[in-house]
Amino acid sequence: QVQLVESGGGLVQAGGSLRLSCAASGRTGSTVNMGWFRQAPGKERDFVAAIRLIDYNTYYADSVKGRFTISRDYAKNMLYLQMNSLKPEDTAVYYCSVGSSWPRPSDYWGQGAQVTVSS
Repeated sequence: QVQLVESGGGLVQAGGSLRLSCAASGRTGSTVNMGWFRQAPGKERDFVAAIRLIDYNTYYADSVKGRFTISRDYAKNMLYLQMNSLKPEDTAVYYCSVGSSWPRPSDYWGQGAQVTVSS
């Protein structure tokens, strides 16, 4: 089992920035790939970004490419999502994930962090 805890969400104005963090614990040796997903009210959970352990390759949804950056600190078992130039449509609950699938790891999930972008 892997436990994931997100932090860093909040309210920000359009054009602003936020950084989400995700702390992983438990059987972190199995965290081959890590990622971020988001779910807006009334919508399905969508992929945002992922990073691969073997080569630190990254993959982004088109909607966030050029604005969001995913990174990880393997030694600290931390995952980050730097979000710049935020838009109201980025408002959602953001979930950290780990898993063996690429580019959408989804074996384990965090509890989610709310990000609200005001216009």
